[in-house]
Amino acid sequence: MHLEALRTAGVKLITPRRHGDDRGYFAETFRADVFAAEIGAFQFVQDNESLSSRAGTIRGLHFQSDPHAQGKLVRCTAGALFDVAVDIRVGSPTYAQWVGETLTPANGRQLWVPPGFAHGFCTLEPDTVISYKVTGGYYNAACDKGLAWNDPAIGIEWPDVADAATLSAKDHQQPVLGDLPTYFTWQN
Repeated sequence: MHLEALRTAGVKLITPRRHGDDRGYFAETFRADVFAAEIGAFQFVQDNESLSSRAGTIRGLHFQSDPHAQGKLVRCTAGALFDVAVDIRVGSPTYAQWVGETLTPANGRQLWVPPGFAHGFCTLEPDTVISYKVTGGYYNAACDKGLAWNDPAIGIEWPDVADAATLSAKDHQQPVLGDLPTYFTWQN
């Protein structure tokens, strides 16, 4: 696996090595020993998957607060998506900064989104499937939080296909960063 640190502290782009021939390829998409050595000893507790039928579908920005904070290891298994992580750890040197990567089955890339980050994505093709492993706590409705996808203070450069009409009712009402309570603080 090739791991690349991105400009926002803690977020990593992971590209598994593929071994291929005329039949296709084989790749290890996760190895606990490599993950622990390169990123940290996180225990994954749940796998999630969602299908978005329309290109331009926006989901997020989501996170879970303590005591059920989650890290996410995200990949795209069908279609294509623009995946985003926003640092919401107060005091972090990259607080309020975002990173975005295009994930597709063809490029095999995965994005590691640590606890303390809001996560969201925009589908680039119809029938896009996102699959992700989560650490920390299982889904907990009381800890399910969010951040406005289009907060100008963050300035995410969403793809042109992004369609606000696809937002869920919950995501239409998420607060901007300036109104978000402090859920995470930077710990060096």
